[in-house]
Amino acid sequence: MCDYSLHHVMSTPAKVGDVLKTTSFLGSSTRGFCAAGEPNVAVCVMPGTELAFSAEIECDRAIGFLPHRRLGATLARFRQVDLDKPYAHHDAIELPNGRIELLTNLSQGQTATVLQLPADEQAQRAASVEAEPAPARHEPIPLFGI
Repeated sequence: MCDYSLHHVMSTPAKVGDVLKTTSFLGSSTRGFCAAGEPNVAVCVMPGTELAFSAEIECDRAIGFLPHRRLGATLARFRQVDLDKPYAHHDAIELPNGRIELLTNLSQGQTATVLQLPADEQAQRAASVEAEPAPARHEPIPLFGI
C-alpha cells in the first residue's frame, strides 16, 4: 500500500521485477518507493511483497551528520504496522531476523527489486489476465457440520 501521506501523489501498483527506489515525495512528510525512472510516481507495495535490495539496507539517523545505520540485510518483506493509529506511518519492511523498520526511516536512493508478490495478489492478477472466465462451479454447502 502507500502510506497515508502519499494519497495525494500519483501512484501505480508494484509488479514482479520492478526496480524501486527509496525517495521523498514533493509535498509529503514521508518516504516511499518510486519506479527507478519515475521519481514523481509512488509505487504502492502490497503487504507480504518480497524485496531484494541492491546493497545492505540503510536507515538515516536522527542526527543528520552521523553515518547511516546499516541493517545487516539485503532482503525484506513489506509490512504495514500501527494500522489502528490513523496519523502514524504504516509502511514498513521486515528483515529476515524479524526486525521491523519503517519505510520512512530508510535512506534515500536505495534500490530494491520486487521478487515476489503475496500469494493472494498473484492469484488476483492471474485471474484478471485470463481471456475467458472459468466455468462456474457449484458445490454443496455443508450445513452445521452434517
